[in-house]
Amino acid sequence: MEAFTFNTTELILLSATGVLLIIQLIYYLGLYNRIHTHNLAVGKDEVHFGRELPPLSVVICARNESENLRRNLPTILKQDYPDFEVIVINDGSTDESEDLLSALEEEYPNLYHSFTPDSARYISRKKLALTLGIKASKHDWLVFTEADCAPVSNQWLRRMARNFTSSTDIVLGYSGYERGKGWLHKRASFDSLFTSLRYLGFALAGKPYMGIGRNLAYRKELFFKVKGFSTHLNMQRGEDDLFINQVANENNTRVETSPDAVIRMQPVERYKDWKEEKVSYMATSRFYKGSQRWLLGLETGTRLLFYAACLAGIVFGILSFHWLVVGLSLLLWFVRYSVQAYVINKTAGEMGDNRSYYFTLPVFDIIRPLQTLKLKLYRLYRGKGDFMRR
Repeated sequence: MEAFTFNTTELILLSATGVLLIIQLIYYLGLYNRIHTHNLAVGKDEVHFGRELPPLSVVICARNESENLRRNLPTILKQDYPDFEVIVINDGSTDESEDLLSALEEEYPNLYHSFTPDSARYISRKKLALTLGIKASKHDWLVFTEADCAPVSNQWLRRMARNFTSSTDIVLGYSGYERGKGWLHKRASFDSLFTSLRYLGFALAGKPYMGIGRNLAYRKELFFKVKGFSTHLNMQRGEDDLFINQVANENNTRVETSPDAVIRMQPVERYKDWKEEKVSYMATSRFYKGSQRWLLGLETGTRLLFYAACLAGIVFGILSFHWLVVGLSLLLWFVRYSVQAYVINKTAGEMGDNRSYYFTLPVFDIIRPLQTLKLKLYRLYRGKGDFMRR
């Protein structure tokens, strides 16, 4: 019977691991699983959608993106939607973007383009470009994406627009990377998926706190009501996440999770580009209102503590030849891993990500927080001047 008795240290370790496991399961089943549960509700006709398809304007900001525009714009312009326009703001491009847009306008009568003035040097050029595009738009509903992105189907706008109900001002959509090769791309793909599980999960829970401009819609009226980006014009970024954080609430925000409404980005090729994007969002996230940022920090903290507690239990059990402690520690770890693998891979499959995460999950569990710490130190080293406009 000695094998079934535990000393004080073992009881503390196993109890702490159990408590941390419960906290982690609450996050995975209560928050990160919401895209899957929402899809189940849609399949059972438990989610109300609007029947009308109001006219809308797609707004894209592009800077030296001629190849991406050549590849992706036709997919957007050929959407199966009754009344829409596409507005591209050429933000000082020095490549063939201007000639390409002029040629495409001849082929697609619903395509329009303009440009940002060269004098725009002391504010965020992207925010200026988006503001110009919004002002030039004809319709109240605005849909945003990026030049390096493309919808996976011609039903993207229809799926987003079915959420344009009378009480809705904002619609958040899912975006992810196209399938690529290499460790960097796998890291970036998982990071994108996990970010979506977090911010879309909170939005589906009635607590929206950010949006990503690759797949986002809101009313023009809302934009002008809050004076656009005026509250954070001193920052280079924030045109999507900070703006949504400012205006979204549980009553005016919906989420579209149909695989037909997914936006795909080009695979990551350079670590520098991905790092700069991560650091930019990190700079703006400091200004988020609400408790969501701290709750996500709690998930990260309890995750690391859970791993530490499991490892301590295994090591302590081996050193004391108490194999039941080793077995229970491994069992607790496996319970979390099983739930995590189910939630993440189920969601990835439903959203058409065409990739699975099993052996890499424990690695990403540890790498993500370390990566965040590394980027925070990098940002501190560079100083806030690179992310702010005076």
